Amino acid sequence: MNSERVAGILGTIVAAVVLVIAFVYGPIGKPPKPVQKVEPAAQPATPPPPAARGPVVREVPQ
Repeated sequence: MNSERVAGILGTIVAAVVLVIAFVYGPIGKPPKPVQKVEPAAQPATPPPPAARGPVVREVPQ
């Protein structure tokens, strides 16, 4: 048995394993997952008024 024949056999085995893994983990034969509808939370019609603030006093250097 020469090295080309061994390489061909090993390549066939690797290809078969890859195809089996692709079918097991692939989407073929599996029903699609149901899509969940996400509704956004209801927001108030008008935003609340801003909080009342007092006067801003800054020290000014003389």
